[in-house]
Amino acid sequence: MKWFQKIIFVFKDKQLRNKILFVLFIFVVFRILANIPIPGIDPENLRKFFAQNQFFGLLNLFTGGALSNLSIIMLGLGPYITGTIILQLLTMIFPQLEKMYKEEGQEGMRKFNQYGRLLTVPLAVLQGYAMINIFSRQQIIPSLSPASLLVSILSITAGAVFLMWLGELISEKGIGNGVSLLIFAGIVAQTPHQIRQMILGWDPSFLPSYIFFFIAAIFIITGVVLVNEGKRNIPISYAKRVRGTKVYGGVSTYLPININPAGVIPIIFALSILLFPQMFSNIFAGAQNQFLKNAVLSVNNFLGNQWVHGILYFTLVFFFTYFYTAVTFDPKSVATNLQKIGGFIPGLRPGSSTAFFLKKVLYKILFVGALFLGIIAVLPSIIEGVTSVKTFSFLIGGTSLLIMVSVVLDSLRQLQSQIEMRQYER
Repeated sequence: MKWFQKIIFVFKDKQLRNKILFVLFIFVVFRILANIPIPGIDPENLRKFFAQNQFFGLLNLFTGGALSNLSIIMLGLGPYITGTIILQLLTMIFPQLEKMYKEEGQEGMRKFNQYGRLLTVPLAVLQGYAMINIFSRQQIIPSLSPASLLVSILSITAGAVFLMWLGELISEKGIGNGVSLLIFAGIVAQTPHQIRQMILGWDPSFLPSYIFFFIAAIFIITGVVLVNEGKRNIPISYAKRVRGTKVYGGVSTYLPININPAGVIPIIFALSILLFPQMFSNIFAGAQNQFLKNAVLSVNNFLGNQWVHGILYFTLVFFFTYFYTAVTFDPKSVATNLQKIGGFIPGLRPGSSTAFFLKKVLYKILFVGALFLGIIAVLPSIIEGVTSVKTFSFLIGGTSLLIMVSVVLDSLRQLQSQIEMRQYER
């Protein structure tokens, strides 16, 4: 079936059409919420703050401009993602939590996700208070009374929980991963603003840099597609089994292992970790204690160094690629399941030998995937350092571009599987 036939098929099928329309409806709700601001904002101070602060500018990109508007969903999906990170880190400390996540199937995942939702609420309260405190110190919003502060924090927390709910609704009733699609929508929503900035700030002397940016964007998109779609196929054979007069098994297939099995999760994790120190340093920037003020200043200067930030960013992305894969893919469990159903890798004993081989292959492949993710993450800083041009840098903004391409590919795969399932049924 050709691509235009697939489009026609999608809009002819009532269930698929409703799923896509539902996702688009959630996007509209998301954009409306992103433009409902908290009252009493100084727009000029707000604009200057985000223009001068790289971290918050990047965070604003993922919220679709909700943070720069100080809307009720200014936190975006940050608290939910942070809660998930914390829980997955805790699986390495608490065996019971690891068992729930890896071994208890759908019921275990349901409980694990519920803990993530519950953890989202206190994190949203903490981050909401931190954001209000930061913007109040920058004189973007006036000093709030205790009652007004409480109402603002409750509104921001409710917005974060509501956005989390919208993401889960997309996963349940739409097509694709809801959290990833909302992040994708937030990034895409900033594209018209970026194009407008490029037009207004046009300078013919920067034309070679702009051309270089576009060429780099094409190469990056190609690289993202190749790495996301790249797989190492491990041959699997199944032993013949005789039941009565019939023979079962005796076939060969493949176990695919992706070059980048973690997707964009390591970059999101790394960004969350990098944003926390600066957030807390901004909270304590006005402290009366001189030692605390000096410590905060030292942290800001250390993290503000472009080289330090780039090295930390690359290292965290590299680490989280291995960590997230270790949490989600267990070679020992895969080897055990293969042994139970009579599968084996030719030339290897089932069980521990198969698990060791899978682990060895996985870590070799992960090195390439982690290296790729790390380079993509720090590439914007490298290009800006070479060209000294920041305008329209979202085209080669590795983080944004990687998320957009990955989400599109994942959604297309799910849509393709839905089409094939319905064709098979007919």
